[in-house]
Amino acid sequence: MNYIGIALCLLSCVGAALGMGFATGKAVESIARQPESSSKINATLLIGLALTESAAIYGFVTALILIFAGPTASS
Repeated sequence: MNYIGIALCLLSCVGAALGMGFATGKAVESIARQPESSSKINATLLIGLALTESAAIYGFVTALILIFAGPTASS
């Protein structure tokens, strides 16, 4: 049962990767359409990617805690 929790925690990493790819693609597309606003788009993109990456790291750390210190960890 603990492995289901670990898989759900790691699902946040997959979701974050998909979200970051989608956001980067849209940012490149919008810079191609309006090159004069590239600095604003890049700043917003970097803030969004940092927040998304932090969510992925939280999920990964939670999965590691469940693996090594969870109820099924050997003493």
